[in-house]
Amino acid sequence: MHSIIGRTEPTDVAHGTHARIDLAAISANTSVLVSAAAGTPVMAVVKSNAYGHGLVPAARAALDGGASRLGMAQVEDALTLRQAGVDAPILAWLPWRQADYDAAVLADVELGVEAPWRLALMAEAAERNGRPVRVHLEVDTGLSRGGATRDDWPQLVEAARRAQAAGHVTVTGVFSHFARADVPGDPSIAAQISAFDDAVRYAAASGVEPELRHLASSAALLTAPESHYDLVRAGLALYGLSPLETGGDFGLRPAMSLRSTVAVAKRIPAGTGVMYGLTYRVPSDSTIVVVPVGYADGLPRAAGTAGVELLVAGRRHRIAGVVGMEQTVLDVGQDLPSPGEEVVLFGPGDEGELTLAELAGQLGMLPAEILARIPAALPRIYES
Repeated sequence: MHSIIGRTEPTDVAHGTHARIDLAAISANTSVLVSAAAGTPVMAVVKSNAYGHGLVPAARAALDGGASRLGMAQVEDALTLRQAGVDAPILAWLPWRQADYDAAVLADVELGVEAPWRLALMAEAAERNGRPVRVHLEVDTGLSRGGATRDDWPQLVEAARRAQAAGHVTVTGVFSHFARADVPGDPSIAAQISAFDDAVRYAAASGVEPELRHLASSAALLTAPESHYDLVRAGLALYGLSPLETGGDFGLRPAMSLRSTVAVAKRIPAGTGVMYGLTYRVPSDSTIVVVPVGYADGLPRAAGTAGVELLVAGRRHRIAGVVGMEQTVLDVGQDLPSPGEEVVLFGPGDEGELTLAELAGQLGMLPAEILARIPAALPRIYES
């Protein structure tokens, strides 16, 4: 079954640039991760439009695969899920940017908090709306990004204890983030677990004993069972991508392919320069094709100078010159593709196309970087 979400054009979207999302793959990947978690509940992370896969469809697919909770950075995304009828527990752990705490309280969205002053704002929203807000206290165990530092942790715990005693807050969780879980065995992993244990013990001794302790990301879920605690957070792996620096698929299947079509095909003579800067010249009389996709659609500009090859009518051909904003040119040699023939930028690799991991590797990027560049307005075709 197919459904289309996103920008619509006068012609069939399948003949233009679009992302194809395999929702069954997201569900199956979630099941793999649930199994790997060995009884520990899994939170499906759907931040940044579910890593470009589409917030609501991806969230539902992950829940279908066995995830028990959803997590994201922004409150706005949590409210979108509630408006779509998703009733699973939701945590927005980065409620900073113009967060509507009143709406979060009324929608039963759990909130991450790292400082007493922000907790006070949440408690005020709870008091205004006559119901407690469920919060997860964030402790910095070594990433040095969000979370209360070791010196600030006692103040946050005490503020949470008082707000809970007043009936404005329910401390549901304590959490932190790994810095190098993608490198199994890195000494920082054990150090962060120790720091997390210290923070949890301090909270408990102070009268704050949440039901959920969570630290593990996708990488730690798969390789560091000692970090599972009461909940694990699965992000990149949900979408079929290895969370480890050294790769390994763990039985996961990439859920997205990025596709377009040939718009123009023409012959040019040997030595002719192609695209801005004329950094590429065809070595012999050749066919070039123009594809209506560019860096505005998520294909990094550097893919041209890196010699990246895209799949055209079942055969790989290199990008000729730089990638434009909305157009890319390929040198297809002596092939003669016709306008309308399919071009695959990346996918699961079933047809011989580059996988996203391969494309990212060629460009010295992370797969998540490329996914995050794919605009929400780009049409997505959902397969289930």
